Amino acid sequence: MDTVTLLPADRYVIVNKTILSNFDKKILITFYEPIIGHLAVSLYLTLWNDLEEGKQISRELNHHHLMSILKCPLSVIKEAREALEAVGLLKTYLKYGDYNNYLYEIYSPLLPSEFFNHPILNVVLYNNIGAIEYEYLKKLYQKIKIDTKDYIEITKKMDEVYTAISDIPTTDSVERSITDINCNDQVDFDLIISSIPKGIINEKAFNKKTKELINQLAFVYKIDSLKMMELIRSVLNEFGMIDKNGLRLAARKVYQFNNGALPTLIYRSQPEYLKTPAGDNSMRGKIIQMFENINPVDFLRNKYQGVKPTNRDIKIIEMLIIDLEMPPAVVNVLLDYVLRKNNNRLSTSYIETIAGQWKRAGLKNASEAMEFAEKENKKLSKKIVSKNKENIEPVWFNKVSEKKELTKEEQEELESLFKEFK
Repeated sequence: MDTVTLLPADRYVIVNKTILSNFDKKILITFYEPIIGHLAVSLYLTLWNDLEEGKQISRELNHHHLMSILKCPLSVIKEAREALEAVGLLKTYLKYGDYNNYLYEIYSPLLPSEFFNHPILNVVLYNNIGAIEYEYLKKLYQKIKIDTKDYIEITKKMDEVYTAISDIPTTDSVERSITDINCNDQVDFDLIISSIPKGIINEKAFNKKTKELINQLAFVYKIDSLKMMELIRSVLNEFGMIDKNGLRLAARKVYQFNNGALPTLIYRSQPEYLKTPAGDNSMRGKIIQMFENINPVDFLRNKYQGVKPTNRDIKIIEMLIIDLEMPPAVVNVLLDYVLRKNNNRLSTSYIETIAGQWKRAGLKNASEAMEFAEKENKKLSKKIVSKNKENIEPVWFNKVSEKKELTKEEQEELESLFKEFK
């Protein structure tokens, strides 16, 4: 679908698809906010507040209303909305017109027990809040088990208490409703299904829910079709059905074996609202576009000629994105800068020194990061010249990228940078 420009005059209405309570607010802040951030939670609560008490549909509002309440631009509001959509709290529908009309369906957050059993949200929450806080929440919300073996149940059945009465009119009512958290197909299901002999697998094994689980596991653990095929075959039970819990465990073990830890969401590229405005078709503009349209893991893989980054490299990226909360495009510029200045080595101490400085500078996109790197390099150059040492500069520095003719080494570096986008 083409990107739709959101305007302040665009209208929206909210449809209540659930029963919301104060407990839901607590769940939002405790479980969802560490994943989607405070702005997305604020948007959810604002949309909730726009619903008049007891109403299933709100009055018509425009998006300037949201800008006024949340005190942020529409680009940020759109990013927050998409975060809500991604975790199943919101569904969005659009009708084109002189001004666009949006319909926002609002859904309940998952209950704690549902959250802890979710293959994606559970893992991401663990990585975002850490083991100590995670275990605290798990104990806080665990179901209390009471031994009733010495008791006799005397609960009455419905028909033992009430008499059935016919011809009672029915009315539509709002009920607690949770929308699914969906991923696009991450694996080739046709390939997987055709690879397993029909006598081994039940024809009902790949139902909708199972496919959703497979997609979610493939997404969060970065599992390709061939590896998923192997995992599925290893967890088929005696009835030819897929053991879902077994598949979760197998996927988690494979990832931990290969990476030494559970995954985080470091595979995202630069969010749209933080990207440098398009339109610059110069060599430098194309380099900026490249930095802002590839995630840091794939960027390093490209720099390593297709070889997967090491576990140590992944941890460095996690530190930059998760701990320092640096935008992915800025991380890409930093990685490229360090590799160029440090003889193609990613030294953790060297990166931490530069990253701390860049973080304090508040860099948000590739263009800002490149300009900042050039300014800092000029200061470094004066020191290096005084010591008669060579100062090697990245190919995207202005005085290099504006050259009409490049050296062979510079041309090779540019080709390496653009390799992923040819």
